[in-house]
Amino acid sequence: MMSGPIDGQVLLLTAAKASVAPNRLPTLVDRAQTALEADLERYRREYECVYANDGSYEAFLVEWGHWDELGEQVGLETRECAAVRRAHEEQLLRAGRRADREEEFETALEIREPVLIGVASD
Repeated sequence: MMSGPIDGQVLLLTAAKASVAPNRLPTLVDRAQTALEADLERYRREYECVYANDGSYEAFLVEWGHWDELGEQVGLETRECAAVRRAHEEQLLRAGRRADREEEFETALEIREPVLIGVASD
């Protein structure tokens, strides 16, 4: 079974900052996640995995504009896509704080976008 990569607290924080209704954000994140999970092997081949969370999710750094393409692919409006991307950023920064890598991730996010993909859990 796949598990979503974004914690509930991160969704709440992101929803407070986003211009989408808080009750819509989890659904939007799930829509993106469905597409991402289908492409997990491609992400593993093509992008740097900067963080793996104990079989829960893997975090990749992708080129700028990747989320625009992904949002279009899954039918997200511009502000919805921005909110989902922000949720992925917040989750990666949270992981960075816990792993004492926050500065590294902040620097990486100046030139790349994060994509977190839920992975199979046993």
